[in-house]
Amino acid sequence: MPQDADAKPSWPLFRSLSSYQVGLLPGDLMAGLTLAAIAIPEQMATSRLGGFAPQIGFFAFMAGSLGFSLLGSNRFLSCGADSTITPIFAGGLAAAAATGSPEYQSLAIALALMVGAMLVASGIFRLGGIANLLSVPVMVGFLAGISVHIIVSQLPGVLGVEAPSGPTLDRIGTLAHELGRSNPYTIFIGFGVLAVVFLAETISPKIPGALIGLVAATLAVIGAGLEAKGVKVVGTVPGTLPMPTLPELAPEAWVRLVPLAFVITVVVMVQTAATTRSFPSDPDKPADVDRDFLGAGAGSLLAGVFGAFPVNASPPRTGIVVETGGQSQLSGLAAALIVLALLAFGTGLLQHVPDAALGGILLFVALRIIRVKQIATIYRQSFSEFLLILATAALIIVLPIQQGAFLGIVLSLLHGIWSTTRAKLIEFDRVPGTTIWWPAHPHIAGERLPGVVVVGLQAPLSFLNAPGFRNDVANLLKAATPKLMVLEASGMVEIDFTAAQVLLDILRACREQGVTVAVARLESVRAQNAFERFALFDILPRDHVFHSVHEAVVALAK
Repeated sequence: MPQDADAKPSWPLFRSLSSYQVGLLPGDLMAGLTLAAIAIPEQMATSRLGGFAPQIGFFAFMAGSLGFSLLGSNRFLSCGADSTITPIFAGGLAAAAATGSPEYQSLAIALALMVGAMLVASGIFRLGGIANLLSVPVMVGFLAGISVHIIVSQLPGVLGVEAPSGPTLDRIGTLAHELGRSNPYTIFIGFGVLAVVFLAETISPKIPGALIGLVAATLAVIGAGLEAKGVKVVGTVPGTLPMPTLPELAPEAWVRLVPLAFVITVVVMVQTAATTRSFPSDPDKPADVDRDFLGAGAGSLLAGVFGAFPVNASPPRTGIVVETGGQSQLSGLAAALIVLALLAFGTGLLQHVPDAALGGILLFVALRIIRVKQIATIYRQSFSEFLLILATAALIIVLPIQQGAFLGIVLSLLHGIWSTTRAKLIEFDRVPGTTIWWPAHPHIAGERLPGVVVVGLQAPLSFLNAPGFRNDVANLLKAATPKLMVLEASGMVEIDFTAAQVLLDILRACREQGVTVAVARLESVRAQNAFERFALFDILPRDHVFHSVHEAVVALAK
């Protein structure tokens, strides 16, 4: 079997091919063939979504496949052009240069190089925690907003009308007025391909519905002469192979791309981490997320070198590799070789592909990324986080997409901060007939001892919640006037400088009031180090730190 994801192999490159067995080759080749059938129409459509020629999408797929195979860890992950990040960077680049212009292309190449460098750095310095910057509700709202952008951008091509410009909401209004001018042949092709892809996905994800729909639509255009009836086609696709290139940009242009590159990098990190955890190389071992950031970064670097745009992990394509028997990155490399052969010998086959067919494929992608079931679950279980979904989606839809994506990240961080600040002091009761102390609950019987209070905070103690913690302790001491206060510290996995000063103040106040203080279950190594580093033991005797609340009460309660 290929080597596990989190092992430390002797091969620093092509990890999934270490100890490769020839018997795995048929499964990898079949998975590669299926992956290519899925990827070819999808990469063409995604490239057009970003304002690029179809072959640029092929360059991105080959670069992503080779780069991830080279440095990535996951045996199955497919990396290439992705509809999640494409609307974001397309919107950002369009604000700086005309879509499709040489400058636009140069900016895309530079962006790919910057995103690749950031991803490689995050892998080298093991910054996998950045993938947690987007909470699940924010990510769900983010995808819903992206979906709206994809739909609005593709409807003109599917309807056969001119694409409107301006903010998303204005474009929706313009499209509504243009419905009467739609081309019926274009509508039939676009929604027909959407139906074919949807039906194929319903029957089995292994069926290349996008390819089937694309071939059928192309044959219909040729056979019925639909180009003469107003159906737009891809046209001539140059049979050029990817060649190394570097963007010619002024230094200030690179600087302006930094915020956009950061946003794209965070989204790629989130999606790569989610993909590699959903399809682990070894289910019994944790995924090597940081190594997979290296792979995704190498993919974007190669994409930039060969004149394409940033790439991303694809959960659907990765799932296809798994379901069709792929066992290593050889499946992705095989798919890349098939795409390369198409570029070299078969671009003439793409000349009559209708734009509406590519639009239909992207409409399916847009509808698929809306996580309806997850939205419904969050609505039922946490209405406040459901509002977070709506807020994030609204930001993505109403604002320029790159600004909305950045504010979505900010909103996720604010949500995390708000959750931390909500942490309140809790009191513990002893479970009757035992030595166990448990958080007090109105529906659970518990008992307390005279002159003893046991309190805790089930969150890291930081500058965000330390003032509230101090006030809660002061109010408790005033109301209960105990002789012994035990701080149950199992939830305090971290204590920062501000919080340590608050703890020192609490310890001094308790000493002045004649209240003995003990700490129980100080389990976190970081919290233990904080007690040493911030000189908390100068006031709290070391023999007042216990393994359990029961030990503290037995030793110190009078």
